[in-house]
Amino acid sequence: MNRSYVLRAGRYTTAQKNAYDSLYAQFVIPFSEDNINLYNIFHNDKITAEIGFGMGAATAQIAQDNPGMNYVGIEVHRPGIGRLLWEIENRSLSNVRIIEYDAAVVFEKMIPQNSLDAVHVFFPDPWPKKRHQKRRLIQKPFTETLANCLKPDGYLYMVTDWEEYALQALNELAAVNGLKNAYDGFAQAQSWRPPTKFEKKGLAKEHAIRELYFKKII
Repeated sequence: MNRSYVLRAGRYTTAQKNAYDSLYAQFVIPFSEDNINLYNIFHNDKITAEIGFGMGAATAQIAQDNPGMNYVGIEVHRPGIGRLLWEIENRSLSNVRIIEYDAAVVFEKMIPQNSLDAVHVFFPDPWPKKRHQKRRLIQKPFTETLANCLKPDGYLYMVTDWEEYALQALNELAAVNGLKNAYDGFAQAQSWRPPTKFEKKGLAKEHAIRELYFKKII
């Protein structure tokens, strides 16, 4: 399996490290080779998974705005994990957990079928060089794995500022049995989604933001 990420260099602040060290055991779910019981973790079955939450500000805001939904953020960038843990404590959030591992493996091994209300993928690495594009997450067979993990009527919501990747992902998702585009082509912006740091960078480069919103119909 191709690794779907690179570990980015970045400043690891004292606040992020302190949050990581002090809150890890409480809010980070250890990687497992077996399916996990999400109901036992959250004590209800309203679950959204987010792949690659970056520094976690948008994740924390969505979780704060939707206290009845639970969020599992999957990330490998330790400063970002530390920052989201800081946000969890600062905002007194009880509906967020983190898995520090490669999302492709997490979905294959840990997430049960028909267990998620939603999957969020906001500004994934576009892997722009042709020789690296096999590492893109939103393509087969991973798209089929995502669909299997969604509940019937659950949704997958992807946002990117990389037009070529958006077009590829649109075709890949349309080809998955059981997923249906909720729009005629790209989706309209969802008003509840906060802007992210990567989105602001893309807009500064005059990149168009493309959104994809697919629902599970079986």
